[in-house]
Amino acid sequence: MFRVTVRDHMMIAHSFSGAVFGPAQSLHGATYVVDATFHREDLDDDGIVVDIGRAGEQLHAALADLNYRNLDDDPSLAGTNTTTEVLARVVADRLADRIHAGELGDGARGVAAITVTLGESPVAWASYERTL
Repeated sequence: MFRVTVRDHMMIAHSFSGAVFGPAQSLHGATYVVDATFHREDLDDDGIVVDIGRAGEQLHAALADLNYRNLDDDPSLAGTNTTTEVLARVVADRLADRIHAGELGDGARGVAAITVTLGESPVAWASYERTL
């Protein structure tokens, strides 16, 4: 399996519901390093997994309406604890939609899976992997 990873970041605010979250039930901020890894069995005719430049642009676009936002105010996330794990899935799903729409080019249609990893700190991160 071949893999290519691109990186970006986002800054968000949110709060959580549930005693398990302790003080994080109050509004707080988070800055995430976001890695998106594209997987495929074989390289395309150009010898690549995906165009790295386009992948970076599309990751940035997928993060755009989350960045610098209070996620508690986002109707599409209403009633959801926007944990690091949940946000990794949201970003992976957005990237999958962009691949299906052709935003990463025709060659990217051969991508078999996407893994999105959100780093909350130097010692903690969470990932979500989905197939296409």
